[in-house]
Amino acid sequence: MNILICPQAFKGGLRGIEAAQAIARGLGRVFPQARLVLLPVADGGDGTLETLVSAVPSPLTGEGQDGGESPVQQPGGRLFHTAVTGPLGEPLQADWGVMDARGQANRQTAVIELARASGLALLSEGRRDPRRATTYGTGQLLRAALDAGYRRIIIGLGGSATNDGGAGIAQALGARFLDRAGRELPTGGAALSRLAEIDLVPLDPRLRETRILAAADVANPLCGPEGASATYGPQKGATPEVVTELDAALYHFAQVVRRDLGVEVLARLRMGAAGGAGAGLFALLRAEVGSGADIVCDALGLDAALEGADLAVVGEGRLDWQTAYDKAPMAVARRAQRRGVPVIAVAGSFGPGYEALLGQGIALAEAAAPAGMPLAEALARAPELVAEAAQRAAQRAQALLPTR
Repeated sequence: MNILICPQAFKGGLRGIEAAQAIARGLGRVFPQARLVLLPVADGGDGTLETLVSAVPSPLTGEGQDGGESPVQQPGGRLFHTAVTGPLGEPLQADWGVMDARGQANRQTAVIELARASGLALLSEGRRDPRRATTYGTGQLLRAALDAGYRRIIIGLGGSATNDGGAGIAQALGARFLDRAGRELPTGGAALSRLAEIDLVPLDPRLRETRILAAADVANPLCGPEGASATYGPQKGATPEVVTELDAALYHFAQVVRRDLGVEVLARLRMGAAGGAGAGLFALLRAEVGSGADIVCDALGLDAALEGADLAVVGEGRLDWQTAYDKAPMAVARRAQRRGVPVIAVAGSFGPGYEALLGQGIALAEAAAPAGMPLAEALARAPELVAEAAQRAAQRAQALLPTR
């Protein structure tokens, strides 16, 4: 029997490969002779860089699936460290990487996580300021990838501290954003309210021969009640007044983009990803902005890995109604369903609406954390609890599998 194990990271608990290893241990107790293939996935948010740079499908058969050493993911690509400007102008070292050339559709592909240079996690809660925060450092990572010769670049858009419409990325690559007096605007989302002209003539010419895939982990539009500012501004430090200011600034930015570049961004989904960086990448750098989970699954060759699989196992930290929207478990489930491969899920916990997923490609689900267990204890025992949940799920799944 062939089982494909493809969870995403359990936020705050397990990295993607660690979750896959724990699931493998649990499955091995029920299916000791199965061939288990570990292929962690991501959705453009946390863990995307590690998943794409490190992930090479790692098969395990029979022995060693439980007890002893944990299965180890084979080495994949390479990591680089680049000095960049952080979200509030502070210098920092940020990682980016290159995928392993043996994988499908990933030769000469660089991978950037916006959060590594422009992320919310880089700032303490008291320092968050989406009026000033910039994606400039992410543009510096993109420039480093261009300098190294890469012309296919995946950018994961999750986890941003910013609300600048991706203007900082373009500024780092030569674009000029001018006010009415012809002066360059400072970085940050609030400054976009004074934007009078976008000058892309100085933009790095290498971008014309570069394919950029922007992996968005959300589908929000740029502006409005479901837009970047209103939905994610508060967690980045925006008061209600600042949310209104930033939303107006992004709306003005969109009007100038349409006038100067002939590109409409207000009506498109995913333009609000990463504080509007989805819109900036699309309009200014001609990036392809799509479902992060699908972009990652394509890059990892998930469809090929599903061929011949008898069962697929997905997972994430919390399974709830949001999982149905552009999240990795559902991206895997949709692809598996098209091939007639049953899917089971292992989650850290269940949230409201998770039942609706049982019928959208996921046959059954098990939660790792018992009801009422304190979060700190659940995180500390995550590998053990996930393995036990996987064992229970495998026992329940036996009726779904073909008889051999």
